Parts: sequence; C-alpha cells; structure tokens
Amino acid sequence: MKAGPSTPIHWRIAEAKDAPALSILGGATFLTSFAHDHPGPALVDHIRRAHGDDYYRAAIGNPRHYLLIGETPLGAPVGYALLTPPDLPVATDDATDLELKRIYLLTGWQGGGNGDALMGLLMQEAVRRGASRLLLAVYPQNDRARRFYARHGFVQIGSMTFMVGDVPFEDLVYARDL
Repeated sequence: MKAGPSTPIHWRIAEAKDAPALSILGGATFLTSFAHDHPGPALVDHIRRAHGDDYYRAAIGNPRHYLLIGETPLGAPVGYALLTPPDLPVATDDATDLELKRIYLLTGWQGGGNGDALMGLLMQEAVRRGASRLLLAVYPQNDRARRFYARHGFVQIGSMTFMVGDVPFEDLVYARDL
C-alpha cells in the first residue's frame, strides 16, 4: 500500500501508552515545519522541552484537554491534535472558548482531506464541550497553515510572542466562532 493522503488515518483519543509516540511525532512535525528558519539549538531545546513524554502524559491525563492521535492501518503515528483551555494573550472566556493548541500531520499525510477531516472532529468535540469559539496561534510564515485555517473560517484577532528555546518569534492569534 502506498503511504500518503490516500492511506486512511484512524483517529482516536490518545491514551497514556501513546505518550512516547506523541513525543516522537510532536518533535518530528515541529522540526519538519520550522527547521527552515528557526536556529537549530533553539529548535532542539524547544522540542526537548515542549514535546517530551512528560508533556504528553500530562496532556493525556488532564480531563480539560482533548488529544487525538492519528495512525495508519498498521498503527504508525502520523498526526495529532490537542484542544485545551485558552492560554493566549487575547480576551478569552474559559467557559466558552477552547484553544487548538496543536494540530499536525506528517508531510506525507497532508492533503487529500486528512486535515479537513481532523478539523471536523475537533470542531465537533469543541461544540460537544460547550465551546462557542475556537482559537489558535499560527506562525505568520506558515502560509499553508494560514490558508488551511482561513478555509475553515478562522480570522486573525491578535498576535503574540512564541518562544522557541530562547529565541522569540511572532505568532498570529486566530479565532473562529462555532
């Protein structure tokens, strides 16, 4: 079977046993997405801190978080997404807002509707949890992601500093009513 967008992705709620796979997947997707313009030492420091097993164990164990992992039919991890209470420098309401903290697919599984299907699952869960607005932060130079979010109705409502290791980057804050 040829891998890629035509290969089905099985999405499920992550379990404690998935923390090591999520750590590898998180580091790989972050590195793939940002190695072209982020300094290596800062990038590695960020990945070690923000994508370690402990981070994902804590996210999985937090009932206010919703973490999906996507796998191939053979069980290889190829994508994930994380919804959390909002932690962004814009006005938010914990009762009605959720943040799409992370959403990534390995490059070979982008396209073909996989991202759209994942976004649909996330929006359904956000509504199920009583949210009326979904927020996220996106790197301004990530044109593909910005087009994806715009296609799903997200608009810019602010900006923020995002630290990668000890290097600051600007991110844009987007929101979408549900």
